[in-house]
Amino acid sequence: MKYKFLAAMLSASTAAIVIQVPAAQAQALPAQHSYNIAAQDLGTALQRYSQISGREVIASSTLVQGKRSSRVRGRLSADAALSRLLSGTGLFVELIDGVLVVREGNGPSVEAGSTDAPAFEEGADAIVVTGSRIRGAGPTGSPVVTLDREAIEKSGFGSVQQLLQSLPQAFGGGSNEATTGTTTRNGTGNDATLGSSINLRGLGTSSTLVLIDGARPALGGVGGLFADISLIPVSAIERVEVLTDGASAIYGADAVAGVVNIRLRSRFDGAETMFRAGTADGDMTELQFSQLLGKRWSGGHVVLAYQFSERGALAGSERDFAREDLRPFGGPDYRSTTAVPGTIRAANGQIFGVPTGQNGTALTAAQLLPGVQNRRDARAESDVLPRQRVHSLYAGGEIELTEGLTLRANVLAAERRFKRIAKGDFLRVSRVPVTNPSYVDPIGTRQPVQVTYSFVNDLGPDTRTGRVRAVTLSGGLEQRLGPWRVELSGAFGRQKGKAHYYNLVNSARLAAALADTNPATALNVFGDGTANNPATLAKIRGSYGTIDDFSTWSAALRADGPLFRLPGGDMRLAVGAEYRREAYDYFVMNDISTATPNNAPYPGFPGPRHVKSIYAELNLPVVGEENSMPGIHRLEFSAAGRIEDYNQFGRTENPKFSARWEPVPGIAVRGSFGTSFRAPLFDELIGPALSLYSVERVPDPASPTGTSPVLALFGYAPNIQPEKATTWTAGVDIAPPSIPGLRASLTYYDVDYRDRIGTVTEDYLRFLSNRDVFGGVIVDNPPLSLVQYYFNQPTLSNPLGLAPTDIKIILDGQTRNLSAERQRGIDFDVGYAGPLAGGTFDVGIGGTHIFSIMRQLTPGAASTDFVGLYASPVKWRLRGRAGWSKGGFSANAFVNHTDSYLNQIPVPAERVDSWTTVDLTLSQRIGGDEEGSTGRGLQLGLSILNLFDKDPPYAAVRSQTSGQGYDPEKASPIGRMISVQATIRW
Repeated sequence: MKYKFLAAMLSASTAAIVIQVPAAQAQALPAQHSYNIAAQDLGTALQRYSQISGREVIASSTLVQGKRSSRVRGRLSADAALSRLLSGTGLFVELIDGVLVVREGNGPSVEAGSTDAPAFEEGADAIVVTGSRIRGAGPTGSPVVTLDREAIEKSGFGSVQQLLQSLPQAFGGGSNEATTGTTTRNGTGNDATLGSSINLRGLGTSSTLVLIDGARPALGGVGGLFADISLIPVSAIERVEVLTDGASAIYGADAVAGVVNIRLRSRFDGAETMFRAGTADGDMTELQFSQLLGKRWSGGHVVLAYQFSERGALAGSERDFAREDLRPFGGPDYRSTTAVPGTIRAANGQIFGVPTGQNGTALTAAQLLPGVQNRRDARAESDVLPRQRVHSLYAGGEIELTEGLTLRANVLAAERRFKRIAKGDFLRVSRVPVTNPSYVDPIGTRQPVQVTYSFVNDLGPDTRTGRVRAVTLSGGLEQRLGPWRVELSGAFGRQKGKAHYYNLVNSARLAAALADTNPATALNVFGDGTANNPATLAKIRGSYGTIDDFSTWSAALRADGPLFRLPGGDMRLAVGAEYRREAYDYFVMNDISTATPNNAPYPGFPGPRHVKSIYAELNLPVVGEENSMPGIHRLEFSAAGRIEDYNQFGRTENPKFSARWEPVPGIAVRGSFGTSFRAPLFDELIGPALSLYSVERVPDPASPTGTSPVLALFGYAPNIQPEKATTWTAGVDIAPPSIPGLRASLTYYDVDYRDRIGTVTEDYLRFLSNRDVFGGVIVDNPPLSLVQYYFNQPTLSNPLGLAPTDIKIILDGQTRNLSAERQRGIDFDVGYAGPLAGGTFDVGIGGTHIFSIMRQLTPGAASTDFVGLYASPVKWRLRGRAGWSKGGFSANAFVNHTDSYLNQIPVPAERVDSWTTVDLTLSQRIGGDEEGSTGRGLQLGLSILNLFDKDPPYAAVRSQTSGQGYDPEKASPIGRMISVQATIRW
C-alpha cells in the first residue's frame, strides 16, 4: 500500500506512527460518526480517531511527541473531528497519494477525495484563533489562554462570570453585582443594573475587549462601560480564548489589557439536556436548566440553545463579615447614623438620641439621651448579592449556498431580571420646624431641629429591581477563491437596561409633610415608625429610576490568504475595512428631589459615534520544518497595523509586531510589541454639563485648626481624549518531546498606560494630607476670578456659607485624563498529564505575579507602587489543579490563592490576610460505550466550591456612605456552594 511507502520515507529521519484501519472499517463509511475523544497524548488520540473514523493517518512520532490533542465530542464528519483534534497543536494534515499525513506548520490542508479544498472546512472556527485575523495562523508572539468545553465542565462553575473571574489574570474590581453598592472605585458606581464584567490585570473593565464569536456585543453600564457577561449562557459555550496582551492593531479600541473571545457551540450535533441545582449551605440557592439541539449535514449545520438560570439573594444577615458594625472583629463601627429611632441635632449642634420603645407622639425633652448617636446596621438589613433570573437563547448556523460560497448567521438574545434589598444610599436629613405637632425642643431655644431618621419601618426597605434585555445578531457571506477567503459581514447589537429604586423619600414632599401643622397628617420622625398616617407616607414615598440604551451597528469586508511561498511556509496576509456606529441614551426618572416627578433624558450625552477603520496583518514563516537548521527549528514573524477614525476625537494609529523562535522542537521563545488605546465612554464625553462644585472643610495638616475650607470640583472635565498604552511581552513555551505530557509557559508583560481617564473623588478628604500623591489636583491660592466663576455656577453647593475670598485651595476631583500607570509582571502555567492507575492523571498550576503597578495619580505627582493595595490587584494570584479520570469517571480538585495585601484606607494601614480556597468536582458517565464515543448517555456531576467554607479575610473597607468587613474585589461572600448536575445527551 502507498501509505507504507510514505511511512518508510518518514522513518528515514525518525520513527513514524502508522495508524491502520481494519478492513471491515475501511469499507463504505458513513459521512459522520459519534466521537468522544478526551484531551490526551496526541498519538493516542489519533489512534482512537482512526478507529472511529476508519481513516488511515500517518504521523511522525517526533512530531506528535509531547503534544496533547483537543477534546472531540459529538456526531461529526471525519474532517471536522480531525480539525478539532489537532486544534492548537500547530499541526496540519496533507493528503498525499490518498493518505492523510500529519505535518508541522500552517500549510495548506486537503480533504480526502479532493485536490484543493481545505481539509478543515467544517471546523474552520477551530483554526481562527483570537489574536489574529489570519486563518490558521494564531497570534505569533502573544499568549492565549484557552478554556475548552472539558475545562469548563471540570471547573464546576455555573456561570460565565465565575469562570472568567477564576482566571489568575482577572481582577474582581469593577462593575459586578458584588461590588456595586460597596464602592465607586474602578468604575463600580456606574452599574445600575447589577451586571458582571471581566477586568484583566485590573486595568479597567472598559480596557478588556469582550467578543462573542469574534463580534462586539452591545455594552451595559452607564456610558457603555462593560460587556455584561452574565447574559451569556455557559451551557452554550464551546470554549473561551483569552488573549492577555494588547491587541488594538487587530481589534481596535478597548483591547488594552487583552481580549476575551467567547466561542459558542455553533457546530454542536445531537441533543443535550442539562439540569443543575445548588445551595450555599442553605443561605442561597441556584437552579439552572438548558437545552441544546443541533443538526449537521454535508452542506451546513444549525444549532439552537436555551438556558434558564435563577439564583436567590444572599442576605447580609447570613454573613457576619457583611456588616457595618465591625467591632466583633476588633474593627471600627461604620453603622449608619440614619437610624430608627433617630438622633436629634439641636440648633447649637448638640446631639440627642431618641429613646426606643415609643412612637414619638408623647416624647418630651427629658426623655432624650444627650450625647447619644443612634445607629443602624444598614448592611445587615440588605442583600450582599441580588436575586438574579436569566433567560438566554442562542441560534446559529451556516449553509453552503454554492460551491465555495457560505452563508453564516447567528443570534444571541437574553433577558435578566434582578431584585435586591439595597443598603439605602439615598439618605435624607429631616429638618423639623417648631410648628410640627411632634416637635421636641432639646435645649429650649424653640428653633428648628435636624433629625437623622430612617424611614425603613414607615416605607419598607429600599428595594432595587430591574431588567436587562440584550440581543446580538451577526451574519456574513464568505467566498472561497482558491486558497483565499473573502468575507462580507454585518452585526447589530442592542442592550437596554432598566433599574428602579423603591421606598425612597421625596425630599420636597418630606419638607411639606414636616411643616404640616395638622396632628392627624403631619409627619412624625421622633418615634419608631409606627404612628404615621398611611396617606402621609404615601405622599412622601419617592422613587428613582434609570434607563440605559446602547446599540451598535457594524459592517466589515475582510480577506485573507497566502501571498507566496517562503522557505518556512506560506507568507499569509489579512486585510480588511470596517465601519461601526454606536449610540447611547440615558433616561432618568427622578421622584426624590422635586414635588412632582421629573422624567427626562440625561443632559450632555454626545450623539452617535461613527468609527471607520482599515487594518492589515502579515505572517512570515522564515524557517520551518523544510529548511530548519541547528539552533533554528522554526522562526516566524508577524506585523499588524490598524488606523481608526472617530467622528468625536479624530484618528488613531496602532501597530503590533510579534516573533516566535523555536531553537529545538519542544521549546519556543516568543515576544510582542504594540500600542493600544481606549476610546472614552459616552458619559466621559459629557463635559461640564454634569458637574457639582461644593464648598467643604477637609483635613489639612498645614492648617492651625487641622482643617481648611476648599472648593471641591466634581463631575466631568471638558475635552477628554482616548487613553493610550504601549504593551510588550516576552515568553517561553516548553513541551519537551522526551517528557510527553509536560507543558510549561512563562510570559513577562509590560503595560505602559497613559492619559488614563479617571477620578480621585473618593479620596478627596486625603488630598491635603497626601500632597505627594495628590499634588496634581490641588490648586493653591487660585485667582479670585476663577473662584468667582465657580461660585456663579448653578451647581454650586455652599452649605458653609463662605465667600469667594475665603477660598484659598481648589481640589479638582473631576473625571478627566488624569493618571499614568505602568504595570509589569509574569504569567505562568506548568502542567503534566500522563497515565496513572489505568486512567489519566493531570496536575498543574497557573498564576500571575505582578512586580509593580507604578501609578502617577495626578500630573506632576510622584509615582507610587499600588500593587498589593486596597482597590488594586494583589502581587500573587494562583490556581492549582489536579485530576484523574478513567472511563466515564472524573475527579478534579482546584486550589485558589489570593495573596495578602495592605488596606491603606484605615489609619494606620492594616494588613489583610491571604485567602486560599479549595474546589472539588466529581462526574460519572452512565450509558454509551466504554469510551463514550457514541456521545449519548447520562452524566452526573457534583461540584463543591470553597469546600472548607472559608470566610473571606477580614478587611475594614469603607466607602463614602458605608463600610463592611470584607473586600468584594478580592473575595467572594458566597461561602461553600454545593451543586449537583445531570446532563443527558441523546
